[in-house]
Amino acid sequence: MRILLVEDDTVLGAAVRDEIAGAGQSVDWVMRLDAASDALAGAAYDLVLLDLMLPDGRGISFLNGLRARGDVTPVIILTALDQVTDRIEGLNAGADDYLVKPFDLSELTARIGSVARRYTGNPNPIITHGPLEVDLTMRSIRLNGKPVSLTAREWALFEAFLGRPGQLLSKMQLEEKLYAFGAEVESNTIEVHVSHLRKKLGSKIIETERGLGYRLGKP
Repeated sequence: MRILLVEDDTVLGAAVRDEIAGAGQSVDWVMRLDAASDALAGAAYDLVLLDLMLPDGRGISFLNGLRARGDVTPVIILTALDQVTDRIEGLNAGADDYLVKPFDLSELTARIGSVARRYTGNPNPIITHGPLEVDLTMRSIRLNGKPVSLTAREWALFEAFLGRPGQLLSKMQLEEKLYAFGAEVESNTIEVHVSHLRKKLGSKIIETERGLGYRLGKP
């Protein structure tokens, strides 16, 4: 997943960023709503983590604007506002979840996984694909019962395929999943990672449609 974090508290923001990255997700961190708008205009995000009190405005107004223009990107609100009326306002504005500060980082990871599964139509954190058993919450994979280790980038790509089984994903769509990891995405990056996934998970795990893109192979 590629996640946009909108949080102006530098200590909390760094902790959340590191937690997300440590779980194998890619994350872009901004501290203002105008920067968040620019980020959403320039990249495809799978989830937004949104503080409600930002230096240049209220997160609720920002969320209302997203939903008004038809943006359905999942949003989890992270805020110190803990009144029931605040929660109701956030959920009515279109938030998918509401987490009150201070919160445990492991709970945030679980909430992210829950929202992600809801949007991919898979409420079960354990899925099977042929000889593979994938735990979406623990971000672990077993092949014929034996654990397989993926790098953060490999997981990001594999998760993209799992979230859209049978659908053709273009090279550009897959590159979007990798931009937030910091290193430059070179012209052959997708091919290299797809090759690694095939070596680790099986040669037929990803199918190539030459000139068009890739899709998850049949179980």
